[in-house]
Parts: sequence; structure tokens; C-alpha cells
Amino acid sequence: MYDTAIYGAGPAGLSAALYTLRKNMKTALISKDIGGQVITTWDVENYPGFKKIGGYDLSKKMEEQITQFPIALDEGVSLVKLEKKSVFEAHLDNGKVLKSKTVILALGKKYQELGVKGEKKFTGKGVSYCSTCDAPLFKNKTTVVAGGGNAAAEALLELSKIASKVYAVIRKEHFRADPVLIQKIEETKNIEILFNHSIQEISGNEFVEKVMIQKKDTNEVKTLETDAVFVEIGLVPNTSFECVPSLTINDQKEIRVNNKGETNIKGLFAAGDVTDIPEKQIVIAAGEGAKAALSAFRYLQNQ
Repeated sequence: MYDTAIYGAGPAGLSAALYTLRKNMKTALISKDIGGQVITTWDVENYPGFKKIGGYDLSKKMEEQITQFPIALDEGVSLVKLEKKSVFEAHLDNGKVLKSKTVILALGKKYQELGVKGEKKFTGKGVSYCSTCDAPLFKNKTTVVAGGGNAAAEALLELSKIASKVYAVIRKEHFRADPVLIQKIEETKNIEILFNHSIQEISGNEFVEKVMIQKKDTNEVKTLETDAVFVEIGLVPNTSFECVPSLTINDQKEIRVNNKGETNIKGLFAAGDVTDIPEKQIVIAAGEGAKAALSAFRYLQNQ
């Protein structure tokens, strides 16, 4: 029996664990990976204390900070079902059932798919959702990035240093990224920007060879020859697990929390990008994780 079980080990989950461990709470940390979205980030330039640090390096520092304490850390495992009885019972995809007095959900988000023909067929064969992971595979090759936000902008800049040619396929008439990123993109010669276009199909033989794109205002269709398609169109919350009783979520499927990180279920807290807290940033997720941990500690004190 644990005082708290934390599900998800991104910045919110790791921060929550740091605080529960420092409060001497018996803690279990369950996650499919350590670091979450941060490990797919090339460089982090907006986390206090670091002018610039690689996403993987930042997550490792967070992990090292919590593993100095006794913690039940289980990596490569996902939450399937959560029930509240006399205590919380979590059914995991490895068949185990974990019991705890409180729960902190810090499950983060997952990459959103395009939903076009050929996407699933070529995933891992030229279709990627992580430029940090896969960009080095396409040195001196042609690549396509779908999306116009910060994630897409960072992928474009990262790939521009590796690939010979990078196409930016953007549905809207403009970028939604930070101005500093847009300026860098506009100054990069091997990036070609295609506004008002969307990918309709990804094709090839064994690996990606072509993408068919369509212009929004004219419906004109053309084909781009490419070796890879990097999908950077956003994220969806990891809230597909079953919960009894039901969690309150919003229309974006984010968990609703109050300013203490409390959900509609007593003893169940949530933090980070999986919640409806605005502004999905590493530093905000870390702060929300700390807050949820302190709320869980106070909850147990009052029982």
C-alpha cells in the first residue's frame, strides 16, 4: 500500500514525486517512459536556471533528483483502469493491481495523427512524430513537416541543419509559433513554406517516397517527393483509461482541476498537460506537479 501513486513521469510527475518523497510519503511512480514530451525536445531555452539544455538532459536531471530517495519506480507500464474503493486500485497493462491512498495523474499528452491514407502504414518507415528522435536518420535527404505551431517550427529548424530540403506544410495562412522561431525559419534557405496546404496522402513502396498535398483555396493537388513526413500538429490528453467513478473532463478531454490540483474525486489529483490548466509549458507542469503533491499530503493529514 502506497501513500500516493503517481501516473506519468514527465515534468509534472517527476516534480510531484520529488515533493511527495521529501514529505516522506511512500510513493510509487508508474510511467511508460521517463521524461514524457520533454525527451523529444531538442533544446529547452525557457526553463529557469538553464540558458539552454537538451530535453533529454533536463529529464535525466529531474530523474536523478528523485532517485536519491526510496521510490517504487516502474517504467514501461501504462494505466488501464482506475477504481476508488476503500483505497484506489489501479489496473496496469502488465496485469498488476497497485493500491494507494491517493493518486496523482500526470499522464501528459500524446501526438495527434493526421488521419490520412498511408500514415499508419508508413509510421516508423518515414512517418515520424518526433523530430528529435528521428531527424538524424534523414541527413542530406528531403523531409516534410506538417504543422504550424511551436513544435512544428522547432522541427523545421532542427531538420534544416540535417536534411538537404525541408518543406513546411501548413493548413493556415500563417504560423502560430513564437516570433523568434518564425524569424529563424524565414532566414533559413533550405526551408520552403507552403501555407494553406494540407497533406492528403502519404505513399511509397517499403518506405515513404511521396506526399500528396492540396491547396485550400483552389483545391489544387500536387505531389512532393520526400523521404520523411514529420507530423507536428498538436497533442491529445492521455485520458483514454477507464475511471470509476468517472472523472470530470472538458471537451478537449483534459481533466478538470481546481487551483489545488484536486479533481472531482476525493483523493485523486492531476497535474500538467493532461489537465485543463492553460499554457502547456515545462515550468508550469513542474509547478502544478508540486502543487498536486502538496495537496495530496494535506489530504492524508486530514484523514
